Amino acid sequence: MSNTYELTASVRNRVGKGAARASRREGKIPAVIYGNKQAPLAIELDHKTIFMKLHGGGFLTTIATINVDGQKINVIPRDYALDPVTDQPIHVDFLRVSAGSTLHVQIPVQFINEEKSPGLKRGGVLNIVRHDIDATVPADSIPDHIVVDLTGLEINDAVHISAVKLPAGVTPIVSERDFTIATIAAPAGLKSEEGEAAATEAAPAAKA
Repeated sequence: MSNTYELTASVRNRVGKGAARASRREGKIPAVIYGNKQAPLAIELDHKTIFMKLHGGGFLTTIATINVDGQKINVIPRDYALDPVTDQPIHVDFLRVSAGSTLHVQIPVQFINEEKSPGLKRGGVLNIVRHDIDATVPADSIPDHIVVDLTGLEINDAVHISAVKLPAGVTPIVSERDFTIATIAAPAGLKSEEGEAAATEAAPAAKA
């Protein structure tokens, strides 16, 4: 599970575009805490701190504690907005997290043992179909990633969710089908050779 962390915030007494711009000019990022059958709480956070957390990885899968003027609230980031020009964070939405709750999150996929895949050794290409897995997980045990082992995979093999060992408590949102996570695609040269071979075999049949 990702390590939790704490943020310090203050209540925003004014909301709206003008107030949000004022917060940003002061080096703050406007944010909202919502959920758990409570009224939304408008806050502002330090811009530099949020920027570092965003680029540190695992931002949307890590529980945080926000200290709002002395009140500590457990949350998980649900969404954020970036400036279209500067790519700097300009707003964050946080969801309150209560004990024993279950969350819907996107968990990154991590591929291992590429060197143990005969297909990749022969020049095959790892074609990633899903970089993240949509799943429900207990709020107190969100995994950093889901591991996919490529050991033994040949060209044209595929990895389906049924072949992956999921961390305890992780349940994929898509349950009605055995969806594909990745495939080992043939290299361009091999595809060309196969195409030429098929054409050669078809030629005599066409003449006949």
